[in-house]
Amino acid sequence: MTAVTLKDRRDARRQDRRETILAVAARSFLEKGYAATSMSAIAATLGGSKGTLWSYFPSKEALFEAVLDHQTVAYRRDLEHALDLAGDLRETLTRFCRNFLEKVTSPDALALHRLVQAEHQRFPEVGRIFYERAPRATQRLLSAYLERCIANGWLRPGDSLRMARRLVGLCISDCHQRLMWGVGPASLPEAIEEDVADAVEIFIRAYAA
Repeated sequence: MTAVTLKDRRDARRQDRRETILAVAARSFLEKGYAATSMSAIAATLGGSKGTLWSYFPSKEALFEAVLDHQTVAYRRDLEHALDLAGDLRETLTRFCRNFLEKVTSPDALALHRLVQAEHQRFPEVGRIFYERAPRATQRLLSAYLERCIANGWLRPGDSLRMARRLVGLCISDCHQRLMWGVGPASLPEAIEEDVADAVEIFIRAYAA
């Protein structure tokens, strides 16, 4: 019993330490960028040795990947919960698109997007990791839902992944793009509602059975 308790405590301490590392690293990546963030600086901020940091993450790339995993877990879970096969198609797509747009227009999401845009040419791994954890994960979640909608006869037969890409593209075609370039709308909630309504209407007209 004592051995199990001690192991549990060690595991809990290690998990807490990992969470702290990820929080410090996330802030450094967002504030300084990928290139200017170093494992040495993160270790110094944490007050430990580089060896300790490397025992958790063997490289800056692995750390960046873990940060994105950590930051997108709730994002992916919330989007998946928004896709209710038992609900009305239009209502479900509206809920999904609203949830998605609210998340990708948050300050941290925009900062991460700008970071990737600025550094992916010098560091291709940054673009690859971001694409896998965010855009591609979103498309796959939505595609799985749309595939079931096709099977139920709610949407015309077609490539569900292509459909998912079209809907996501419609969602980010206006206010998200403006925010990326610092010319955001006067009222973001109103702009999101307008973009969601337009995206869902265009999508349903194009693909509804």
